[in-house]
Order: sequence, then C-alpha cells, then structure tokens
Amino acid sequence: MRIVQIIDSLDAGGAERMAVNYANALASKIEFSGLVATRKEGALKQQLGLGVEYLFLQKKRQIDIMAIFRLRKYITKNKIKIIHAHSSSFFIAVIVKLTLPKIKIIWHNHYGKRANESFKENKVLIFLSVFFSSILVVNLQLKDWSKKNMKCKNIIFIPNFASEHNISESLTTLKGVNNKRIVFLANLKDPKNHILILKVFLDLKLKEQNWSLHLIGKDYFDSYSDVLKDFIASNSLAEHIFLYGEQNDIKHILSQCSIGVLSSTEEGFPVTLLEYGLQGLAVVSTNKGYCPFVIKNEISGLLFNPFSINETSEQMLRMIENASLREKMGNNLKQFVLENYSEDVIIEKLISVYQLNY
Repeated sequence: MRIVQIIDSLDAGGAERMAVNYANALASKIEFSGLVATRKEGALKQQLGLGVEYLFLQKKRQIDIMAIFRLRKYITKNKIKIIHAHSSSFFIAVIVKLTLPKIKIIWHNHYGKRANESFKENKVLIFLSVFFSSILVVNLQLKDWSKKNMKCKNIIFIPNFASEHNISESLTTLKGVNNKRIVFLANLKDPKNHILILKVFLDLKLKEQNWSLHLIGKDYFDSYSDVLKDFIASNSLAEHIFLYGEQNDIKHILSQCSIGVLSSTEEGFPVTLLEYGLQGLAVVSTNKGYCPFVIKNEISGLLFNPFSINETSEQMLRMIENASLREKMGNNLKQFVLENYSEDVIIEKLISVYQLNY
C-alpha cells in the first residue's frame, strides 16, 4: 500500500500529533508512507521518522495553484493510492482528486466540537464529502454527527493512540520538587480550560505544600494566555506554576511528573490521556468527550465536571493526598492503554480500513 497523511500544520496539537504518529507507524508496515504539511511546519517535524517521505507545500492561500501542483507531483511521483486527510486539509485533497480522479480520500475528523455544530457551520465540508471514500472519527458523537450530515456513508470509529517512540533527545528539565509535579499537556487555547486548574491549584493552597504545575503546549500569546499569566502573577504563583511552550521530549517531561491533568470543556479523543497512561501517571481528567472511555472513574483515574470548580478541587485533593492511590491508578491506566490503545492495535485497524478502500 502507498499512503500519504496530509495535515495543515505540524504544530503540536492532537490532530497533528496523530498524523505524525500514523506516518511513522506505517513506515515499517506498508510499501510507502508519506506525510505532507500544507500550510505551516512546526515542532512535530522533528518527530518524523526516517522512513517517512515528507513534503512541505508552503501553501499561502485557500486556493494556491503552486501548492496544488506540488502535491499533485508528489502523489504521481510516489504512486500514492490513498490520501489520508486530517481535519481541514480535506480541501486541498479534494482539489487534487479533481485532477487525479482515481485517488481515494479518507478524511479524518479529530474535532470534537463539531458534534455540536450545525450544517451551516460546515457546509463546505459537507458539500465536498461526496468525494470521500471513507470518514474516520475519533469518538462516537462524531460518528453520529457524520451519519446525519455527511454525504459519505462509510463512517468508521478509529481510536487514537500514543506512540512509545521518542525521536527527540531529552532536553527539558522541569522545575519544582520531585514527586510533587502536576503536568497539563495541551496547547493554550479554548476549549482546554487551563484557568480551572490554576484556580484549583490556588484554592487548594498547593503552593504551600511545595507542589508545582507545569503547562506544556503552544502559547499563542493572545487573550487566552494573557488571562493565565495575569492569574499567575496576581496570585504570586510564578515560582510554582510554569509555562514551557511547545516541547518535543514529551516522554521525558512526563517521566518527571506525578499527576497529569486535563480540564477541557469539550474533547474529541484525548491523546494527552494516552500519553499520560503510557508513562503510568495518575490522572485527574474532565469527563467530556471520549475521556470517560479512557479513564475509568475510581479505577484508572478520577473524573470531574469541568464546569464545577468544587468537584475538580475534590478530585484533585484526593489524588494529591494519597500516594498509594496515585500509584494504583497510574498502573491501571498504563495497562488499559497498552491493551486497548497501543500502536500495534490501532494501526492494524487502520490498515484494514485502507484495504477496504484500496
């Protein structure tokens, strides 16, 4: 099989991480595995494996003739049969298909919020979905939405997976006290809801107990991150809450932490929770989206309603105060992730989808 993943950027987001994970994992399992970034490169470029044929299109506008021809040349040169288009990259995939009708498009919907959106908000996507051979979705709500709205009837749920491979060198040394670090792995943007965890950190007086909170993810230097920074400064938390921006050595970073948190008000499929699980972290997580299917409450982590600061504080305090609970839940989550969301399990499912469309 000859497959290319297409993604608009290589910033360290969930959809972007999955495109890279798929390309890397497939490199040793199929004849050709490629990855194309259309609009922007980013931190994840360093995560690409040697067996992945990479191209950056340098797309500068919605319809960029030169970028379209670059992609078309790449596809014909490498005899690609299937374009696996992630998120918003469906548009250029369809344009190229109009010039290469035999190419199959599999579109991957990673955007959990779309399950609550209208036809009007997605009319271009819905109209162009007639050109898709299959649609992959990361949770069951998105599957229901796709069945109701999209013009492609072959809709398949494929869980995400976290890769155990760490291509980057270990670089980031976290501040704070060993065995008292909480990590929040998510870009600084809606709907990740970072402010909730900052408020909980303050309310529980974790500063006085020498706990620290580490925010790992892209800082867009906008009003969202301004609110977080103002909160940290105004509450004298700068020596206990740290922002690191985008980082590549996630495995190394997580190995220095005791608790992983996620507080999204909406979530598609939480790759972050899988990454926490692979490292055996104790997890305190939102109950939105697919999170309750990954985190079994009271067994492999503690869940909370992200609109309730009291409930979030209660669950965080339980995890903070009980080291044996952290160890038990971290071990349970690691076992569950390895059994159900490992690279081998998910890639086998993905290849079976490719075979149906090849």
